[in-house]
Amino acid sequence: MDDIVLQAMQKWPNVPHCHGWLALDARGNWYMRDDRAQAAGPFPQVKGSRIDHDKLRAFIERNYLADASGAWYFQNGPQRVFVDLEAAPWVWRVQAEPGWPLLSHTGVRAERGTTWLDEAGRLFVHTTLGLGLVHTLDTGLAAEAIEAGAWLQPQTLRFAGMPQRFGYCLQPRPAPATG
Repeated sequence: MDDIVLQAMQKWPNVPHCHGWLALDARGNWYMRDDRAQAAGPFPQVKGSRIDHDKLRAFIERNYLADASGAWYFQNGPQRVFVDLEAAPWVWRVQAEPGWPLLSHTGVRAERGTTWLDEAGRLFVHTTLGLGLVHTLDTGLAAEAIEAGAWLQPQTLRFAGMPQRFGYCLQPRPAPATG
């Protein structure tokens, strides 16, 4: 986490969390979802504005974390901005080099584990970082890796069961108020 973020957290420890304003699509793109986008419909049906500014993307990616409940967020200074996920917390890019290593949408390498196919034929890989979706442009490389025996043969799992099995939340929201 960036030093400036840690300092802001100490200075303002009780800033309320933010939900529904940031999203990650199945290709590793970040989206800002203002009031208008949120009112128009849920993510990913209505994506919002894609974040293309390189330094902003890098800041989000350096401060992208998960809480104990599997809700992913961007620590924006003292505020947690929870992330709506289209498919999984990670999007994997397959590297065209021996062993077909994985690089996350945030630029972090991960050690592969099990592979999974959902009912739509999307390939997911569970790694040391967690579950992620193989980027659509890299499915050919992933198929080569599987056929070569470098990756495990995929198991099937319905998409609806993935968040619970792998401990993440697609749309984190605050718990309803009681009392």
